[in-house]
Amino acid sequence: MPEPAEAGDTAAAARFIRDAAAVVRPGHITGARDPGDAWVDGAAGKFWGKFGSAGLLVFDAGRGILLQHRAIWSHHGGTWGLPGGALHEGEAAVDGALREAWEEAGVPRLNVELLFTSVFDVGYWSYTTVAVLARTPFEAIVSDPESLALEWVKPDGVARLPLHPGFASAWPGLRRRLPGA
Repeated sequence: MPEPAEAGDTAAAARFIRDAAAVVRPGHITGARDPGDAWVDGAAGKFWGKFGSAGLLVFDAGRGILLQHRAIWSHHGGTWGLPGGALHEGEAAVDGALREAWEEAGVPRLNVELLFTSVFDVGYWSYTTVAVLARTPFEAIVSDPESLALEWVKPDGVARLPLHPGFASAWPGLRRRLPGA
């Protein structure tokens, strides 16, 4: 993780975020939308993913956790979370998390090994965190407009960031399950 920003760096970062938010808007993402790309609403609230959602928690023992700085226009934009998103109809959560992490961060499926899954379920919608171990190091790349940045963050530093609320509440339990974290 980079050192704390100086005053000039903070202003430059704010300009970058402002400019990125002005350029990238929902609907400007190319390609056909999947039927799963929709909001569901119920007694527990409004959630993204008609068929549920999943995210990939990539753990590299040397580098830490791969986190995504979410685009400003996205739900809880500007927070840090996991690469992931809406599942396709009939898609298994592990497959969906791997697909989304490839699309958003270039996470190569063959470089990771499944550790565990953790499900948050409200009855009409669920989110599955798919935790994987990076067996072979790789460089994550911002490969779509849903990310402002991708960073490897040591486990001790994760909770210091402004986290997506769902990830913030799940992180302590997820961390306890990671080997050596």
